[in-house]
Amino acid sequence: MRAHGSPLAGNHGPTISVSCIDRFRRNWNLHVPHTFSGSCELSVVIPVYNEEAGLDALVERVTAAARAIFADNYELILVNDGSKDGSWAAICRHADHDPRIVAINLARNHGHQLALTAGLNHVRGELVFVLDADLQDPPELLGPMLEQVRAGYDVVYGQRIKRHGETAFKRGTASLFYRMLSAMVDTPIPRDTGDFRLMTRRVVDQLNAMPERYRFIRGLVSYVGFNQTAFPYERDPRFAGETNYPLRKMLALAADAVTSFSVVPLRFASHLGMLFGLAGLAALVWVAWGWLRGGTVEGWASLAAVTLIMGSVQLLVMGVFGEYLGRMYMEAKQRPLFIVSEVRRHPIAANQEPEVAAAAIQTDEGIRVAG
Repeated sequence: MRAHGSPLAGNHGPTISVSCIDRFRRNWNLHVPHTFSGSCELSVVIPVYNEEAGLDALVERVTAAARAIFADNYELILVNDGSKDGSWAAICRHADHDPRIVAINLARNHGHQLALTAGLNHVRGELVFVLDADLQDPPELLGPMLEQVRAGYDVVYGQRIKRHGETAFKRGTASLFYRMLSAMVDTPIPRDTGDFRLMTRRVVDQLNAMPERYRFIRGLVSYVGFNQTAFPYERDPRFAGETNYPLRKMLALAADAVTSFSVVPLRFASHLGMLFGLAGLAALVWVAWGWLRGGTVEGWASLAAVTLIMGSVQLLVMGVFGEYLGRMYMEAKQRPLFIVSEVRRHPIAANQEPEVAAAAIQTDEGIRVAG
């Protein structure tokens, strides 16, 4: 990992200079000890799915990076998204020993974007730092990203200039996706970015106010606006385990991105219809011209081929309309975005737990539902 234009150096466990830490503490009054009776300076939100192998290293590096700058005035929110391994047990173990860690267990696997939404709905920090659990996005970059916030930016998003440990296919498809998305949407969405970013509380409050189900959070952040800037960095290889984002999930995320921020597919269907309509008209003129000249009009094979092509186009157009219509149907039912089965804190923190600023209710069974 190397942050370009930052005081960090090295590829393994970079450190933040003492002068940098002191400057942050002076500017943010970080000498104030952390209490659990109100807000804190920083909330770190990390969705977790089958990350048991690297969870200890994740907590160690994140807490070290946050504590170096914010002392104890931060919280680490780990959202277990229905993991099938021992991730939840590992999260609980850390939460039981550290009052700054909040453990959230979703009732089932809701997907990365909704797990991240669940974490954002529980934040108490004035700043919110989002990263993945695989440690490809180094938590040590918190310091230099904070410098950009202090310069007046509300969103500092990590922009990947290199992707270490990823296949050529993954890099190629990611590059193609962002370039196609940029050409299709009205809201500019930065290329080569993920959910790795540092945001101010007012941005997160706007995100939490959006009730839509099919969420593409990096697009929603762009839609919100405010002052945003890129933070170029080199993405590290995965620390442990295997990727939890296979091609199927990548395609689903791409569909969410396109349908959430663009009506170009609908316009494309209309343009395709006009194109084939003009082609049909041209064919009709050609047939009429041949008939007027006394020729024999033949071509049942070509007619069958044209019929098949037109049928395929019609099915394609119906599929595009169906995709949008299906999403409208799911949104209209207004089911909760996610269901939280348990929120676990250290006893010291639990006794003084503040009200969660989220759209949540408490059921008779003790399950907190948010939507």
